[in-house]
Amino acid sequence: MPEQKPLFRGRQARAACRQSFCRVVLLAAVIGGGCPGAAPAQAPAAPPQTGPQEAAPPDLINPDRPGIADGSQVIGPKRFQIETGYQNEFRKDAGSTERRIFVPTLLRFGISSRWEGRIEGNTYTFTRTTGPGIPGAAETDGFSPLSFGFKYHFQDQTAIGKRASLGTIFRLFPASGSGAFISNHLTADLRLAADWDFTPTLSLNPNIGLGLYEDDQGRAFWTGLLAVTLNAYNRAKTINPFLDFGLQAPEETDGKSALILDAGVAFLVGRNVQLDLSAGTGIEGRTPPHPFLAGGVSVRF
Repeated sequence: MPEQKPLFRGRQARAACRQSFCRVVLLAAVIGGGCPGAAPAQAPAAPPQTGPQEAAPPDLINPDRPGIADGSQVIGPKRFQIETGYQNEFRKDAGSTERRIFVPTLLRFGISSRWEGRIEGNTYTFTRTTGPGIPGAAETDGFSPLSFGFKYHFQDQTAIGKRASLGTIFRLFPASGSGAFISNHLTADLRLAADWDFTPTLSLNPNIGLGLYEDDQGRAFWTGLLAVTLNAYNRAKTINPFLDFGLQAPEETDGKSALILDAGVAFLVGRNVQLDLSAGTGIEGRTPPHPFLAGGVSVRF
């Protein structure tokens, strides 16, 4: 919660007259609505400012893409933001090679200074698989499941190096999708997101949470989630190189952990548009891509 401001007490007036007659006259003036012609009390003059005022931070777009971890901040009331891109992933398994292309998209709807609504998904997805026993290539396409959720921002960072900004993100995935990407179970995840600016040009953005997901065999399973992004900025906050990792344990029913590492850069074009490029690869597990390439754009309205 925001800190409460102290209450200020007004100064008590001191009587200039000690005689009882003066006290009676003053009391009569208060009861009767004041003496005609009496001068109003003057507020004390504000002390002159001796130093420059601290400028308010610029109102710049702050998307959740492209890093694995999402931020703790919301976009603000009566605002809409779209974050979308193009992602190209490669996987190898038992001698076959899969190439997957999709369009990850996040729609954010500003409700208040604390809440926002969110619709998110990989939308249209295309795969092409080649390998032994596959004549030519096997191609599939369809729409991935969508999630509906919210972000709640409940703590601000008061100053550089002080306590982190905090928020929670909840997503609910109804059974949806089409073709090979259809889901059969209601799934969901809940994360705690933090942003900690520990210098004017460096920040840490961790996420930790719990998910109920569905594996590629249609089986639901519980999993732990961890992601951490290290952001660097120029002084104007318009260029943002980053390095991050994401851990999911387990990656599937009775499976091992999955670990992915990626890096990239985001840069602002004006106050309301961000462009980004990133690349990464799986370090551990069967399900992460080896590697992936992505580019995207975010626009605030």
